Amino acid sequence: MDEETEFIGYQICSSNIAGTRKSIRPFRNDLFIRSVNIFNDRYGSFEEIINRLKNEEREFTQDEYHLVDSVVYTIQQAMGIGLDLMVQSNSARKHVGNRFEELIRTLLSNLEISIKKVVLSIPYETDEGNKYYRCETDVIISPFESVKSDATSINQNEIVVSLKTTTKDRMPKIFIDKVLMERFVGHPVRVVGISQNDIQRKEDTGEIKISSTFVSNLFMVYTRFLAQLEGYYYLDLPSKALERPFNQHIFTFSKFLLKDVWKMLNP
Repeated sequence: MDEETEFIGYQICSSNIAGTRKSIRPFRNDLFIRSVNIFNDRYGSFEEIINRLKNEEREFTQDEYHLVDSVVYTIQQAMGIGLDLMVQSNSARKHVGNRFEELIRTLLSNLEISIKKVVLSIPYETDEGNKYYRCETDVIISPFESVKSDATSINQNEIVVSLKTTTKDRMPKIFIDKVLMERFVGHPVRVVGISQNDIQRKEDTGEIKISSTFVSNLFMVYTRFLAQLEGYYYLDLPSKALERPFNQHIFTFSKFLLKDVWKMLNP
């Protein structure tokens, strides 16, 4: 990188490529692994943790929790940085979102958790007859050998997982879809959210800084008055999530992977 600066724990980098200035997404210093050798070593430890999970081990140290967040964050963020440098920004955002969904689905599949993308087909009446609204789920996870939810129902033992790289402009949909699904299927639907982070670059009087895109008051209003999720999980946890009452609803991704998902699937 030609230029680097640090701001509140994040590294902000840019480079000139073929006469065009390219800025990459900010990455968090205590999560992103910049050394290939260190990453390879920690990825080996990460694989050991995955194998222990498959052997039904559920006790892990705080260092192991951090290692899981760091390795998964580095994989996702490195893909995003590569796309920032190689493709146009709008295209990069779309690709990054798709790769994030694929990464989380792959992790769940490797843990031998049954998963499936389900699209609910919700009918509504019009002057031209019945039409259908497609309510797409990012992924449904199941305690069964195969997912039982389908286009007309959500099994009560299964969990809808919403995968968003960020909640910016997307938070309302997560809560509204939960309400919509419950009204349609006629019973409670368990929903969790997983995001990479809620930060973005901003320019302030010529200086590049970092700002949060997590709308904390909206999250709590939706949680209290609209619907309560089973939990929301981040690879890069917003600082607000460490405070009450947010810390009762928002957690690190490693907590989901190492602990909570197993409790959800085996209540």
